[in-house]
Amino acid sequence: MDLKMNGQVAVVTGPAKGMGAAITRAFAGEGVDLALFGRDTGAIEPVAAECREMGRKVEVVACDVTDAAAVEAGVAHVLATFGRIDILVNVAGGTGPIGKSGIETTPEEFDDIVSLNIGGPFHMIRAIAPIMQGQHYGKIVNVGGTFGMRGKAGRLSYSSSKWGLRGLTKSFALELGPDNINVNCVAPGMVAGPRFYTKVVPEMAARLGITEAEAAERHAADYALRRVSTDEDIAAATLFLASDVSRQITGVDLPVDGGWAAL
Repeated sequence: MDLKMNGQVAVVTGPAKGMGAAITRAFAGEGVDLALFGRDTGAIEPVAAECREMGRKVEVVACDVTDAAAVEAGVAHVLATFGRIDILVNVAGGTGPIGKSGIETTPEEFDDIVSLNIGGPFHMIRAIAPIMQGQHYGKIVNVGGTFGMRGKAGRLSYSSSKWGLRGLTKSFALELGPDNINVNCVAPGMVAGPRFYTKVVPEMAARLGITEAEAAERHAADYALRRVSTDEDIAAATLFLASDVSRQITGVDLPVDGGWAAL
């Protein structure tokens, strides 16, 4: 399917690794020019180089998305460079404390993850939405998580932040809809990447006294499709929601988890 995205301009936060890098490559493959936001520009550059080799114009922007002033300066730079912004993908986020109860979680730990996972997308949308309103066109995709669709003990800070991101998504969808701007949320389940294989699987194996291969199989068994998502699965869903193929979809939470949160 031709998504007809060639020549559009996308801003992607958190593009250096994992699903952020996969999303960035997928957009470049569709002919989209890119502005890549992150604190560690050195980590972003290899992904940027790959996209430039595909013939895309790529700008790497040093930015802490929790800093409203830094976001506004970065967005102004992108607008001066590209002249427009058609797509915003908010990938940047954190996991917060793992295995701590809400009572054990410190106020600082809670505030840090909420500031990143909700505050970051808020600052980015607040800075970019007026540009999209002026164009009477835009696509915004927030990357949430299935723990923002079902509660999770031991992950209170992260779960709370992703539930909050859903509210932010739906409110902006209502406010920006009259300006032909779609705002949606992709909610990954567990993704087969370094964290899954070096943290989640070994922890489960040690806790249950089973092999890591058995732990991976047991984790996948929680999903209807009996498999864990990949970065490319998340990228494909993001492309769909950022294209006009999904022109009549806004305010949705799309779980990409092989069948867990919605079933």
